[in-house]
Amino acid sequence: MCAMPSADLPSEVQAILSDEPELAFVEAYLVDINGLLRGKRLPAGMLSRLYTKGINLPASTPLLDIWGEEVEGTGLILSTGDADKCCHPVPHSLRPMPWTRRPAAQLLLAMVDDDGRGFAGDPRAKLAAIIERLAARGLRAVVATELEFRLFEAEPDATGLPVPAYRATAPGRRSQLFGLDELEGLDDMLGEIEAACAAQGLPVDTLISEQGEAQYEINLEHVDDALLAADQALLLKRTIKAVARRHDLTASFMAKPFGDSSGNGMHVHISLIDDAGHNVFADDTGPDSPLMQCVAGLIATMQESTAVFAPHNNSYRRFQPGSHAPMAASWGIDNRTAAVRLPLAEPAATRIEHRVAGADANPYLVLAAVLAGMEHGMANRLTPPPETKGDAIRDDAVYLPDAWGTAIDAFAESAFIEDAFGTMFRDWYVAAKRQERERLRRVVPAAEHDAYLRSV
Repeated sequence: MCAMPSADLPSEVQAILSDEPELAFVEAYLVDINGLLRGKRLPAGMLSRLYTKGINLPASTPLLDIWGEEVEGTGLILSTGDADKCCHPVPHSLRPMPWTRRPAAQLLLAMVDDDGRGFAGDPRAKLAAIIERLAARGLRAVVATELEFRLFEAEPDATGLPVPAYRATAPGRRSQLFGLDELEGLDDMLGEIEAACAAQGLPVDTLISEQGEAQYEINLEHVDDALLAADQALLLKRTIKAVARRHDLTASFMAKPFGDSSGNGMHVHISLIDDAGHNVFADDTGPDSPLMQCVAGLIATMQESTAVFAPHNNSYRRFQPGSHAPMAASWGIDNRTAAVRLPLAEPAATRIEHRVAGADANPYLVLAAVLAGMEHGMANRLTPPPETKGDAIRDDAVYLPDAWGTAIDAFAESAFIEDAFGTMFRDWYVAAKRQERERLRRVVPAAEHDAYLRSV
């Protein structure tokens, strides 16, 4: 075990042991660069020791690729002996796991270096560092996330393709945008999701049926803590997946499961408040205002940040004309074709909606890139390009990278990314993504056999 900053047992441990005297186990985990949970399941009797002694995990853990394989390009494997780092419980992150058969708890970990600072490869530490930058300006982000997902039958069809899980109450009806029959048909599962979220303290807001087949969206209420907002987005995804499994369904946040249907996005609503709790976007929307500087910073850094917003090969299939997924670095007032939308709202609720990220993205890295872009705009007093009115896809648009390799290269070569995420994280992330891309490049899809095998 590793040294801890305090040997005191927090009240959250006492509370959960009081609420769940038959607690069977605890899952202690950190979040990797892909937004996946990596950790250990431990007997409930070790919970107190986790808080007083911590736990060790290999430094390579948060930098594993999407298949859980080590990334040699990080230099954290053989050359270091695959050495451990200490992991501390994140305060106030101990929560129940309402979907398990036996009483269980889950605990978020933060990996730290020998000096006690956040480990450079921990995505949560990257967001924490950007939050500190904003705090130095006397600012705090208020954040809400919207997550889209699909529901599939547990078993694929005869060809191996996923089967959308239709549960509309009207006979023969399939999914419709804002359809209520779709939600009524899933009432048992949705009610269980809502109850599980309440048990974990997740402030779930609106739920709607989306455009795609068996596609839905669940929103979280805004919170004035960006780290907490990312924690909650992560837990919401975990909860939806876990409850869906209990109902013999598969919930997927894959960016584009079907090429001819809408993809899954993660929209982020952000405003900034000062030390007095006042929304600094509320009073002035002129070209030199904090709001417009933040918009300008997001536009200026969007291309080099795309590898975070669209982290996988499939992510780029989401960027298609007519798909409501932004393809250009643009902004507009109440314009859902723009990458940065300014919703119509009362002055106190003035905010930015960032619409680029897919639901497959890591919420910590997405928020880090978005907040860093906003801070970049304020620090350099940037002015945004002209507002986009109508369709943002036009001949004079500045387009986002439309290929994964291009996005990775832009991330690797960016001075902004190096400043926001640090040289080590940038290089480690690039190594992991290039390893993932190379493995997929060696796979020939069935569509290419169909197109070329006999015709050329």
